[in-house]
Amino acid sequence: MKLWIIAITILVSTFRAEAQKKKRTDQLITLSTSLGTTHIVLYDETPLHKANFLKLVKSKFYDSLLFHIVIENFMIQGGDPNSKNPKSGASLGPSSIKSENIPFEFTPLRVHKKGALAALAATRNNNPEKKSSPSQFYIVQGKKLDDGEIAKVEKSNGITYSNKQKADYVAIGGTPALDNKYTVFGEMLDNFDLIDKIATTQKDEYNRPVIDIKMFMKAKKMRRKKISKKYKYSYL
Repeated sequence: MKLWIIAITILVSTFRAEAQKKKRTDQLITLSTSLGTTHIVLYDETPLHKANFLKLVKSKFYDSLLFHIVIENFMIQGGDPNSKNPKSGASLGPSSIKSENIPFEFTPLRVHKKGALAALAATRNNNPEKKSSPSQFYIVQGKKLDDGEIAKVEKSNGITYSNKQKADYVAIGGTPALDNKYTVFGEMLDNFDLIDKIATTQKDEYNRPVIDIKMFMKAKKMRRKKISKKYKYSYL
């Protein structure tokens, strides 16, 4: 009996040690384009979206896809496999890979500040569960807000922002109207000018950049302590 208890104790201790070891590292995403490079961290609070995005990045799914919809003061959108060889002037919709849509993972800890990485809706209509596309995403540009505008969003979306979140919306901007409607599952850590460069590029009538802006992504395991120090990022 005592040996059985000892064995279980050892197994539990080993499991906890492995779990703690995993928490000490993270996957840093490098997103490269013809207009510059940025680094992205994915949130632990949205595990389904994080695992799905990492799977696609590691399989090179996103490589050579385009930022095919770009709207200044709002967002830059990519991740549609049809964008790799689009017809001239075509308007790409929410089509995506043939895979399961991802359940909504909203958390009030993560909002649509500038640089936020969020999932496109699985469909434009008839999506009461707010499920996400398995591949398409957008990065927020947005605009700076004042306290009154933020208060209106809190009331309309049933959200209470922290002081830090309010300060971010005032200082760097974002699109708070999208909070609690789409899943935010990561954020850019550097080179925020890249969003502005892509957002202000010349576009056609469908908001598609006239000159293709291709993306390439890779994931690299890194100690969280190093990520925090290098990019001044604070894990929750």
